[in-house]
Amino acid sequence: MDITKLQRAIVDALEDVKAQDIQVFNTTELTSLFDRVIVASATSNRQTRALASSVAEKAKSIGEVVIATEGEETGEWVLVDIGDIVIHIMQPAIRAYYNLEQIWGAKPVRMKLLPESMRTAAIPGDAKFDPMAVSVEEPTGRRAASRVPSGTSNRVSSPASGRSSRPARSTR
Repeated sequence: MDITKLQRAIVDALEDVKAQDIQVFNTTELTSLFDRVIVASATSNRQTRALASSVAEKAKSIGEVVIATEGEETGEWVLVDIGDIVIHIMQPAIRAYYNLEQIWGAKPVRMKLLPESMRTAAIPGDAKFDPMAVSVEEPTGRRAASRVPSGTSNRVSSPASGRSSRPARSTR
């Protein structure tokens, strides 16, 4: 398929699920691995996963093969590789931290986008991405941050007996 038709189909799939700040870069002079990089922002883990799913479904529907999808477990940065195009779907703080536009942005591709697709995704409050603080979502949607750090005990020591016991359960 023609690369311009393929990139249009991918951008349409991103716009269908309300991706923000979509940018397309021509990488033919930078690498021979792929011809385009598309970077888009999402406002939540759920939206990054939905955007990746939309892109993969669109690619399959037009006869393209999805080579790989990475990052769906956490949903903070999801990469979809469809051969000629690599799509990065990121939350704003992570996008600002890694600044892929600086790496791949030498030749932006001009495309007509929906007005809401061009707006820059806001980084909530003072949120800054810390690559050393990885958050993992549990199946229930609760963050693993509520867990007791490894190497520490969740037992409460009784000063009178010197023994430790399980903490009392909350009666909420």
